[in-house]
Amino acid sequence: MKTHYQVVIVGGGTAGITVAAQLLRQSKRFQHEIAIIDPAEKHYYQPLWTLVGGGAAKKQATERTMESVIPEGADWIQQRVATFDPDNNAVTTESGNTITYNYLVVAAGIEINWDGVKGLKETIGKNNVCTNYSYDYVDYTWESIRNFKGGNAIFTNPNTPVKCGGAPQKIMYLAEEAFRRAGVRNQANVIFGSAKPEIFDVPAYKPVLEGIIHDRNIDAKYHMNLVEVRGDKKEAVFENLQTGELETISFEMLHVTPPMQAPRFIKTSPLADEAGWVDVHKYTLQHVRYPNVFGLGDSSNLPTSKTGAAIRKQAPVVVKNLLALMQEKPLSANYNGYTSCPLVTGYGNLVLAEFDYDKNPQESMPFNQAKERTSMYYFKKDFLPIMYWDGMLKGIM
Repeated sequence: MKTHYQVVIVGGGTAGITVAAQLLRQSKRFQHEIAIIDPAEKHYYQPLWTLVGGGAAKKQATERTMESVIPEGADWIQQRVATFDPDNNAVTTESGNTITYNYLVVAAGIEINWDGVKGLKETIGKNNVCTNYSYDYVDYTWESIRNFKGGNAIFTNPNTPVKCGGAPQKIMYLAEEAFRRAGVRNQANVIFGSAKPEIFDVPAYKPVLEGIIHDRNIDAKYHMNLVEVRGDKKEAVFENLQTGELETISFEMLHVTPPMQAPRFIKTSPLADEAGWVDVHKYTLQHVRYPNVFGLGDSSNLPTSKTGAAIRKQAPVVVKNLLALMQEKPLSANYNGYTSCPLVTGYGNLVLAEFDYDKNPQESMPFNQAKERTSMYYFKKDFLPIMYWDGMLKGIM
């Protein structure tokens, strides 16, 4: 194994693979001068897990081997990073290997904190406690939905950043429609227990979602953060973030969006900000203290939603600015905070929310996207996966 590379990329998820592929398309000089460090055997297209949990897609379609997505010309180091030493341009793995670099790109994703809710780890995947945030458990979401006969169906949203901020409500809309189709909606009380203060914080798209909540008689409980699951008793305990009081709600089905955090090896590194995320300039994506380090994707502290669509706009900025730095030129590429939340609102309906750092719409379609559309549902379901596997991960878009 080589011990020095021109560019080391930590993370073989969407961001890391896309940056590597784009760099390799830019120049042949990067052939085997880029290392991707990631221990995973598999690579997942996670945005489709909402539809898997709703019974509208198969999870096998979201999985490929890591080996198959590593760009040709990049070296894959299948190890887990233990520490960063940016003062000496070095990364050390848990296997004890040290890899040095000229330039570092940190794209290590976000870590699910299963221990962040008391009792969750012990009951997930049984007692009708499910989640779409795991390949192992996503099938159980659909099993819980299709076997639901009545009672409280609770969907949670935690008081932390999460992958795709709209996902916690998407599965709720699918489940609510599934209950109607199965003839059990009148026996169901659909509850959205969210730590957030509102359904969506982008003004252009908030009214349509509030209308859906109202029209479908969904009980939205805001400022409510799930803190404990008693699976055997089928009880969910929420903390009211305004009063500090605890409220216990019984359930027949509980879909949990688990709390998430920056990966531990980043939290404890010199690259982290006070909250544990990679500390980068919000426009250039260059590290604020180490000029030869860049960060993007879910592990960065960029103040925007953590989505694959955001990465699609961030990756070219990293690539252009990294190349400029190599040539001792000014960093001219800027990221405006663009992100996209394809908000599935039912089987065949979707609101495509696209916006920037300032919550201003950045719409890419020639029509008003602040309404439910069938075309956008199939755009997400059928076209976006193709764009991901054959476009983004190939460095084409």
